[in-house]
Amino acid sequence: MLLEKLDAVEWLKTLPSGSVDLLVTDPPYESLEKHRKIGTTTRLKVSKSSSNEWFAIFPNSRFDELLTEMYRVLKNNRHMYIFCDQETMFHLKPAAEKVGFKFWKPIVWNKMAIGMGYHYRAKYEFILFFEKGKRKLNNLGIPDILDAKRVMRGYPTEKPVELIKVLIEQSTIEGESVCDPFFGSGSALIAASELERCLLGNDISSSAHDYFQQRLANNIKGPQLIDRLK
Repeated sequence: MLLEKLDAVEWLKTLPSGSVDLLVTDPPYESLEKHRKIGTTTRLKVSKSSSNEWFAIFPNSRFDELLTEMYRVLKNNRHMYIFCDQETMFHLKPAAEKVGFKFWKPIVWNKMAIGMGYHYRAKYEFILFFEKGKRKLNNLGIPDILDAKRVMRGYPTEKPVELIKVLIEQSTIEGESVCDPFFGSGSALIAASELERCLLGNDISSSAHDYFQQRLANNIKGPQLIDRLK
């Protein structure tokens, strides 16, 4: 079972080169620290909307080594999606291109509800779309703005399962593998399982593991999901 509790880079180093069909992940990006200090995010050390302790950020200075390993483990002619905010995008894009990824575009996740803040309060988040080699999307009719209601009172960074399903359906077929080095709430793993994909997941946070195990216990498909964790 590849469901580990390691530093993301160190975990990726344990995977064989060219062994993953799709990377979908949401790193705890550095700019969150700024928003914590001025009170413009609910993603605090301990969130008032949940009992989960927020884990430490992954610094921008480590993106080079992270993306080097992500490029290595990804098979040729495959895709990668990374959730981020508008600040982190300017660090991630050049770092990913430096190691060999082709950047296609930022996909906009419309959260359909206004967030916290002072200057034009946030209602969206970016999902950066990268490619290694060349692979056609499964449905060319999907727009670059995806509507999905934000998850309230869940894990501090929880993403909607249905949103991630769109990405997985676009870039894989049944039986292929989906890898998330920062699985957090486990939404990508649940989405992949429900779509009959193989799963590989890691998160250094104990809170993430505890929350994901709780989701499995409350999910009638929990046993099938566990079976797909390789």
